[in-house]
Amino acid sequence: MQINQYIDHTILKPTTLIADIEKVCSDARHYKFAAVCVPPTFVRMAAGLLQNSGIKVATVIGFPFGYSAVEAKLAETVLAMVDGADELDIVINLIALKNNDWAYLANEINHLLPVIRSKEKVVKIIIESGILTDEEIIKCCELYGVGGVDFLKTSTGYAEKGASVHAVQLMRRHLPANVQIKASGGIKTYEFAAELVEAGATRLGCSASVAIVTGSAAGAGFY
Repeated sequence: MQINQYIDHTILKPTTLIADIEKVCSDARHYKFAAVCVPPTFVRMAAGLLQNSGIKVATVIGFPFGYSAVEAKLAETVLAMVDGADELDIVINLIALKNNDWAYLANEINHLLPVIRSKEKVVKIIIESGILTDEEIIKCCELYGVGGVDFLKTSTGYAEKGASVHAVQLMRRHLPANVQIKASGGIKTYEFAAELVEAGATRLGCSASVAIVTGSAAGAGFY
């Protein structure tokens, strides 16, 4: 399996340096990763470094906890697209979910999706599957599947549990065929990455991307 083509090479730590972004983009070119995922601050820089490479630039919205106001997420989204983001990884309002306020979540995506679609960008919705029940994951599949997002994404990498084969399989069973799955959080080895792909993931968010594709030991990292 050519795992590199599934990987969003990611750095989202709060102490990210310019040198880190240069390294991530260089790695992405060398290993031909699908995308890089960088903090909003560095979207413009990454877009410049990856110009004409075919590698997408992703960033995060409402990260990592998701409880920003819809208006704040909308402002983040617009700025990210102006700066050159191709893909938006948006954390849902988990407080709303845990309080069973599905109307809030529907309103949130209904405000964000048309703006992103108007610029023909890719939408990935992060649901934080590791802290959700199976029933909550299924409800997310129903809501965002109908909403017409491009990807449902397992995790931010900041919760106590990240991606799992079970969550990916559950999502695949309950999502429309046209909605893809991005697994992220705690993916450190080729073996685990391959399991997630076999379970139905078509993207992998990894900070240990180089270790995964080269078979070397993965160190600690965010995501």
